[in-house]
Amino acid sequence: MTRMKHYDVVALGELLIDFAPHSVNEAGYPVLSANPGGAPGNFLAALTKYGCRTAMIGKVGDDAFGKALVKTLEDAGIDARGIRIDPNVFTTLAFVSLDASGNRDFSFARKPGADTCLTPEEVDEELIADAKVFHFGTLSLTDEPAAGATRHAIELAKRHGALISLDPNLRKPLWKREEDAREAIEWSLHQADIVKISDEEIDWLWGFSPEEGAEKLLREYGASLVYATLGPKGCYAANGTNRVTVQSPSGIHVVDTTGAGDIFGGSATSQFIRCKKTPADLTETELRRIVSFACTAASLSTQTHGGIASVPEYSDVTRKMEE
Repeated sequence: MTRMKHYDVVALGELLIDFAPHSVNEAGYPVLSANPGGAPGNFLAALTKYGCRTAMIGKVGDDAFGKALVKTLEDAGIDARGIRIDPNVFTTLAFVSLDASGNRDFSFARKPGADTCLTPEEVDEELIADAKVFHFGTLSLTDEPAAGATRHAIELAKRHGALISLDPNLRKPLWKREEDAREAIEWSLHQADIVKISDEEIDWLWGFSPEEGAEKLLREYGASLVYATLGPKGCYAANGTNRVTVQSPSGIHVVDTTGAGDIFGGSATSQFIRCKKTPADLTETELRRIVSFACTAASLSTQTHGGIASVPEYSDVTRKMEE
């Protein structure tokens, strides 16, 4: 008899502060606003807002930002008991620059940052054993000991029968060499049942179209469900039997795209969990509804700054879908 799992999703990875520009001072320097961020945290914030039970595993520094991040998770309804607080390192910081279209570029204070210092021994096995889905990204693979902690967590998740969810979340500046990033992403893709990957990442990996990339992941990598996101254009999604292409809603005034991809992933996973099916068993109608919800939530999130703070209300998403 299979025991009930308490958590819908447990994620492991970086928790950090995003500094985003919101104005310019008299000397021409950007005035920065601090926002809680990190892809797994953004991902879980969307899941939690849409009714799922979530927890996070990671590490922050024993500093004001680290404490604020833990409180932000708790205030969002995310179980933070898997977050370790380390007095020997600073909480990771990301500095975001935006162009006229709201697209972002990143630089990081992470040499090391606390997120890279999580050890395998600090991974909470009880949380993973109690999860239906385990989610990770490849930024936790850039440095040891966090890379070993991530591999260990994936082994535990498989042992305890969780689905494995992945967002590669390529950030080239965080890798010593692009070859290292490629190797880590390839390895990660082979671990995952559910993959959310961007058109740019597919092109960088294989020079393929989003559709070709999704088919390759299903056929050669063992994925059961693939979301190939197309930026502002929407998403192509596929499982074993169904294919859908969904356009993002129109009439969105983009302010900041930070966290939009993570919010897409969390929103899609929240609606997948509602279906109470395996990824391969989703019907075309269910798959289209999942992707439509996620595209709409991600689009609405770009109208405000930040990641965790920008997850839209469920009612706003469904209202926009009905327009």
